[in-house]
Amino acid sequence: MPELPEVETVRRGLQPVMEGALLVSVEQNRADLRFPFPERFADRLANRRIEALGRRAKYLTIHLDGGLCIISHLGMSGSYRIELEDKARTAGAFHHDRSKNTLHDHLVMNIERKGGGLARIIYNDPRRFGFMALAEPGMLDSHPMLSGLGVEPTGNALSGELLAGLFAGKQAPLKAALLDQRLIAGLGNIYVCEALWRAGLSPVRKAATIVTPNGRKTAGADALAFAIRDVIADALAAGGSSLRDYIGADGSLGYFQHSFSVYDREGASCPRPGCGGTVERIVQSGRSTFFCARCQL
Repeated sequence: MPELPEVETVRRGLQPVMEGALLVSVEQNRADLRFPFPERFADRLANRRIEALGRRAKYLTIHLDGGLCIISHLGMSGSYRIELEDKARTAGAFHHDRSKNTLHDHLVMNIERKGGGLARIIYNDPRRFGFMALAEPGMLDSHPMLSGLGVEPTGNALSGELLAGLFAGKQAPLKAALLDQRLIAGLGNIYVCEALWRAGLSPVRKAATIVTPNGRKTAGADALAFAIRDVIADALAAGGSSLRDYIGADGSLGYFQHSFSVYDREGASCPRPGCGGTVERIVQSGRSTFFCARCQL
């Protein structure tokens, strides 16, 4: 499933074409994805101005005039494709095949670009695990999909002090606490594994162990906060990670997977200088965890 860096990369790919554009019409080719489309979905979007594209955790948000907002989740295989009027091909350079079967083109937004010219924004989703919802004006933050989400794992808001406050007294494994979207929104399996390795912290230790008995941060909390921000920044710079179905809106691939230190590297030597350990794989809550037991304590 695309994680925060992948969704942010999609947002950045769509933004230059969609922001300020007039959404002339919407072609809805089926009644549902993972969930049914909202009632009168296509009709309510027609002839609205796209004011901004945003992101909250792993959700793409498309803000329209009048305050209406589309909430889009890509699921396992959802992607957006940009087709420009003056090109006979989809915008972007494709490095491997992506779904072009029109049976999987479930939604098409026909837009008139701010600078002139027409474009088609096509949502394709072979597995149909993605979904779209509408937030009424002024109701985005309270929408059921978003209302319970925690802090974003980017920027200085994510600090050792914040982690100490979130994890104090929590007996869950550190990895499980980091994946709890009610605490930190947008972190997924890949980047949690990578951040824990960078911070030198074991995924199986209790979350409360990075907090002092009186609730203050430890050096581990500071290291973890820095590692999370750092790994997300590096992934964004690389365009995300192209695993399985993920691909950017312009057809480009993410290359962060070539920089993985532990994720999906079971049996490989730990890349930390002087460690000498081996990357191991365990299963936590049904998900693979990759780590080095020698240097992650």
